[in-house]
Amino acid sequence: MPNVDTPLIEKARLLRKELNELGYRYYVLDDPIVPDAEYDRLYRQLQQLESEHSDLITVDSPTQRVGGEPLGQFDSVTHRVPMLSLGNAFNDDEVDAFDLRLKNRLEIKESITYICEPKLDGLAVSLLYENGVLVQAATRGDGATGENITQNVKTIGSIPMQLRGESFPALIEIRGEIFMPLDGFNAFNEQARRKDEKVLVNPRNGAAGSLRQLDSKVTKTRPLDMYCYGLGYLDDEEWRFTSHSEVLKQLGDWGFKVNPEIRLCSTVDEITAFHQHLIQVRGSLNYDIDGLVIKVDDLALQQRLGFVAKAPRWAIAYKFPAQEEITRLLGVEFQVGRTGAVTPVARLEPVFVGGVTVSNATLHNMDEIERMDVRPGDTVVVYRAGDVIPKIVRVVKERRPEGAQKVVRPTECPVCGSGIVQAEGEVLARCGAGLSCQAQVKEAIKHFASRKAMDIDGLGDKLVEQLVDAGLVSSVADLYTLALEPIAALDRMAEKSAGNLLKALEVSKATQLGKFIFSLGIREVGETTAQSLSDHFCALGPLKDADLDELQKVDDVGPVVAAYVEKFFRQEHNLDVIDGLVSAGVHWPHVEKPESDVVLPLAGQTYVITGSFSNRGRDEMKQALVLLGAKVSGSVSKKTHAVIVGDSPGSKLAKAEKLDIKVMNEADFEKLIG
Repeated sequence: MPNVDTPLIEKARLLRKELNELGYRYYVLDDPIVPDAEYDRLYRQLQQLESEHSDLITVDSPTQRVGGEPLGQFDSVTHRVPMLSLGNAFNDDEVDAFDLRLKNRLEIKESITYICEPKLDGLAVSLLYENGVLVQAATRGDGATGENITQNVKTIGSIPMQLRGESFPALIEIRGEIFMPLDGFNAFNEQARRKDEKVLVNPRNGAAGSLRQLDSKVTKTRPLDMYCYGLGYLDDEEWRFTSHSEVLKQLGDWGFKVNPEIRLCSTVDEITAFHQHLIQVRGSLNYDIDGLVIKVDDLALQQRLGFVAKAPRWAIAYKFPAQEEITRLLGVEFQVGRTGAVTPVARLEPVFVGGVTVSNATLHNMDEIERMDVRPGDTVVVYRAGDVIPKIVRVVKERRPEGAQKVVRPTECPVCGSGIVQAEGEVLARCGAGLSCQAQVKEAIKHFASRKAMDIDGLGDKLVEQLVDAGLVSSVADLYTLALEPIAALDRMAEKSAGNLLKALEVSKATQLGKFIFSLGIREVGETTAQSLSDHFCALGPLKDADLDELQKVDDVGPVVAAYVEKFFRQEHNLDVIDGLVSAGVHWPHVEKPESDVVLPLAGQTYVITGSFSNRGRDEMKQALVLLGAKVSGSVSKKTHAVIVGDSPGSKLAKAEKLDIKVMNEADFEKLIG
């Protein structure tokens, strides 16, 4: 990235990493660790960086994808039409800009009619009806693939098993939001308290958790409801709608619940007035909402406007302002992650904000603490608009108690007592003990067992904590030496659960080299890089012996990642763990190098993709090029064969023209891969 300063590259990298992790916790695990507003803030930071420096855009950036991937507990369902997410607006000016943007794109001056509806804080689902009968229900998942939750959805009384009336399409997909009404949520928790059982954290997590119960009888006991908001797949010439409002009316006629708080608006003033109305009545509604969804009502205009990579151009979510409260900071503690990152956590005097009582908040890093000058005893403003953990946004220094002391940077790991190191140019400080630190061992095992790594079914976070605390496991290799009796003796375990875990461990031994490399938790080596290492070296031995020069010959591996990989395989305790895994029977099929005499049509050519496209997403375009032997780069250089340009291409187009590099449009691309 020659045109971008190194600090900006690092800032973008850290933002991508944090956003991907937050997206995984929110969309996959339904266990969000920060408010939605905090994710939005980080997302907008990255979006702003990438808009100003397009060379920072990478294929794994959260701005280039729809979302996170589905859980593996249910059968996967591929959506016939992707369930895309929405762009966000946070003030009236951004709504005005959205309206102006659409008018300019449509080349019209007259007003556009919008249909506005509350943005429910629930779980998006698709319902497939064949000849009027419900045959499949699926979660949104990553937008392209979701989870089959048909049996659970059938327990919800407001969702018709059979469409009302006598006329409907042969095959139609209906979309809506499943949520837990507040009166049902409160009644469920009150009953749970009387029985001394676990209560639900909030309605959104309650709905998500209920739909992911493997036993539909449990789901049936949960108070769930749904409002429909539109159509997905519909391929029937006899059924054609002209407006979204007409679609909603038909859905009501077919027996679905449609939100009564819906309004047609023709001006931005009408939209913002309705937004204010929803804020005022929010507390009286029987469901949680976190904003207003604005859609172009005319379906022909929707089709003309089309989509960007991750969202429709014709819709936007106007989010509610985040809720804030004042409380006192009792102290700051430090936690240790998988890679040794030592991060501060704020302990708060409990405060009721955003519908829940909170007592802690993330502080990210010491730089953030010093920037805000946060001190124990301070009165702080807590910001919360999503779930679970809030954010300290500022200190009320006028209320600072006399003698309040600054937070001291730790010099020793709070778990193992080893020294803390901070590499030059990095924001995070880290425990230098590696896998001899118990906290890092726990996080390393959690990563190793995760679905994208070794995919050990049933080995969740709490069980990992127990195994390490009980001294049964001190490295990932120890997992394959576990015996039935010690596992069964753990809290909330029994012989059957222990047996299932041992079976899952045995199944996990058969893996792929790329997944095995990823499971090792080498710093900065994600799924894609791990697969690239597998494809290049084809075996573990050559990878372990590779030097920096050889490692940098691998696609997507630069000097920083190469240094981390080389360092990992030079450390004896890492090699001991790998030997232990292989000795325990972890194995993978032999990886074959491509035949040298097979020459793909685009071999040796490098392409750059920039802008947005109407027919394909950029990831799909990249995959098509790679399959034909091409390399796809994130930056333009003299080695670039051609730049493929879509809408809003940014600086890459200008650089291509400056270097006299061939420029291709979407039609040229289709001919190229055809």
